Amino acid sequence: MVRRNLKPAPFRRLALQHADFLKAVNALGSSAQHAGPLDEKVTQLVQLAAAAAIHSEGAVHSHTRRALESGASREEIHHTLICITSTIGFPTVRAALSWADDVIGEGKAKRPRRSRTT
Repeated sequence: MVRRNLKPAPFRRLALQHADFLKAVNALGSSAQHAGPLDEKVTQLVQLAAAAAIHSEGAVHSHTRRALESGASREEIHHTLICITSTIGFPTVRAALSWADDVIGEGKAKRPRRSRTT
């Protein structure tokens, strides 16, 4: 399940402390997105790949969330990240996949539970 419009606490603090700055950053992002023919889903997938390339867990979370909200499937998100393996390397892609799964909801759901023995 995707948490819609729930921004992380550090982002909310930044928005409160530096509202004009964040407004300008958002305007830049919007201008870049609308400057060409790519649709919202594709631009979010491109930004997801860039976030993975710079090892930014927070940005991978953000762009995974935004990609899902714009209609991307789990498979499209995973494929986006897998496609950049030869560019950024397997360990970085593996980390990015786990960060994306934090948002998608699979990260915790697929981990095996340890049984307790007493």
